[in-house]
Amino acid sequence: MKINRGPDRTLPCTFAILGMFCLCHCSMQKDQKETERYILDSERQWAESVATGDTSAIEHILADDFIGVDPKGHLYNKQKMIDETRSAPKYFVSNRLNDVKERFYGNTAIAQGSETWEKHSGERGRFVWTDTWLQPNGRW
Repeated sequence: MKINRGPDRTLPCTFAILGMFCLCHCSMQKDQKETERYILDSERQWAESVATGDTSAIEHILADDFIGVDPKGHLYNKQKMIDETRSAPKYFVSNRLNDVKERFYGNTAIAQGSETWEKHSGERGRFVWTDTWLQPNGRW
């Protein structure tokens, strides 16, 4: 014997849960797109700073404990990057960001790209790099 306990609420609950999942997923995609744009813009500003000497972008985006590796394999910190960026326009006419590929792993992003530069002497070349972006405390 079947006992009728009222209308079946399974279907509306399923739709509600599915709707919340879709909203969360769309929100995460939107957040990632905004983050991708932020990282790309930051990488572009950093590249252009080599020719302009403007250190404001790198002062903002580099962590205080930043460690970089130059093309010759030498390590440098944030302050050295700032100092060398200020003097770089003596050597560089331009430095342009080419392509950037970004991958995300939770609160970590890996950006790989290249830049094309030209010096006052007419010499031209490329920088190829990999940057690791972290999101401590909700800020990239």
